[in-house]
Amino acid sequence: MDIRPNSIIVGDCIETLAKLPDRSVDLVFADPPYNLQLGGELLRPDNSKVDAVDDDWDRFASFEDYDRFTRAWLKECRRVLKDDGALWVIGSYHNIFRVGVAVQDLGFWILNDVVWRKANPMPNFKGTRFTNAHETLIWASKSRGGRRYTFNYDAMKMANDDVQMRSDWTFPLATGEERIKDETGAKGHPTQKPEALLSRLILASTRPGDLILDPFFGSGTTGAVAKRLGRQFVGIEREPRYAALAEARIAKVTPTPAADLEVTGSKKAEPRVPFGQIVEAGLLRPGDTVYCPKGKLSAKVRPDGSLAVGDLTGSIHKVGAMVQSQPACNGWTYWHIRTDKGLAPIDVLRARVRAEMA
Repeated sequence: MDIRPNSIIVGDCIETLAKLPDRSVDLVFADPPYNLQLGGELLRPDNSKVDAVDDDWDRFASFEDYDRFTRAWLKECRRVLKDDGALWVIGSYHNIFRVGVAVQDLGFWILNDVVWRKANPMPNFKGTRFTNAHETLIWASKSRGGRRYTFNYDAMKMANDDVQMRSDWTFPLATGEERIKDETGAKGHPTQKPEALLSRLILASTRPGDLILDPFFGSGTTGAVAKRLGRQFVGIEREPRYAALAEARIAKVTPTPAADLEVTGSKKAEPRVPFGQIVEAGLLRPGDTVYCPKGKLSAKVRPDGSLAVGDLTGSIHKVGAMVQSQPACNGWTYWHIRTDKGLAPIDVLRARVRAEMA
């Protein structure tokens, strides 16, 4: 079966996955059944019934049945993932540890477990346990040591006020206007995830135009966010009523213009430019002087792109470390050149070369 981007396939997830081509998707986001059937009705203090998950799709006869189901869909997802693809799967304490074992047994390489801390969790009405206020996401690459997966580290850092993004994320549950309703006004799906959660993980681990597979599509949160962020999606959903709700929801989403989808890029993704290339390009010449940030120390540029400070010679990084008596140094930001506006790091010269390469 060829994949038709931006489509919803109604059918059993394992049977449908088996028909998809090898190495055809960039990312899998999976929100599988949690296997959290209650032993009886759960009531609030006012004696009203809690609207729990009681659908057939969340019913499994035993842990063994659930494990077989989990390994079957994970195995197919790994097959359809590109070699540089990745998997996100979300769960609660009912299932995530069993899922995690299957993820590792099937050859995925776990990159992070991320805690989604719910800003507005449902209370524990019986008062017999702690309030269950979080769910866990597993982020895994297709294999250890394989092709590099996508991680927009700098974009995530920028989104977090220029502080490295942590693995604990706080978002409210999908409530209010975000909650999808059916024709009767009731909740359209019992386990709808917030768009903010999907937005963060899609921005973190995909690029515009990438294809995201969601084998448990539900109310279509993955598709709605993917469309808004300029990604493609394919969803698999066994319940026609959920697929219809998702299709109507996604149809109302306005995509972000392609020109507005660019995020903060990573210097690691830019082409490597050795300091010797700066000398070869004539941006610095043998015998030119570079300076420490305060201009008190200086070094001479040599023809091979090394620096000399008295009897000390070596790369811009090695010499920078030696003159500071430090174990390491980023020579691109430590060494400076004189300009009309004062001292500037030699990294501005590397930026010029990269711009010309682009």
